Amino acid sequence: MDYAALFLVFFVGIVLFYGIIVVHDIPYEIAVHRNHPHQDAIHVAGWISLFTLGVIWPFLWIWATLYREDCGWGFKQDQAGSSNEVELLKNKISLLEGDIADIKNILATKEVS
Repeated sequence: MDYAALFLVFFVGIVLFYGIIVVHDIPYEIAVHRNHPHQDAIHVAGWISLFTLGVIWPFLWIWATLYREDCGWGFKQDQAGSSNEVELLKNKISLLEGDIADIKNILATKEVS
C-alpha cells in the first residue's frame, strides 16, 4: 500500500509538471498555427512565463491570437473591398442627385403652370 501511494504521488507530480508546461506552450502553438511573425519571441516568453508564475501568459495568448496570416494584425480593412464599396456609394449618390434634379424640374414646371 505504501508503494502504491508513493507511485501515485510521483505520477500526479509528473503529470502536473508536464501539464503546466503544455498549458504555457498554448500561445506558441497558436502562433505556429497562424504563422505568426513573432513565433520565437512568443515561445521564449512562454518559458519566461513559467518562471513568473504565469503572470504574462494571458498577454501572450492575446499577442498570439491578434495576428492572422490572411488579414495581418486585423486592424486594417481590405483595401480592394472598401474601394469597391466607395465606388458603389458614389454611383448611388450620383443617381440620387439625378433623381433630385428631375424632381426639382417637375416641381418647377408645375409652379410655372
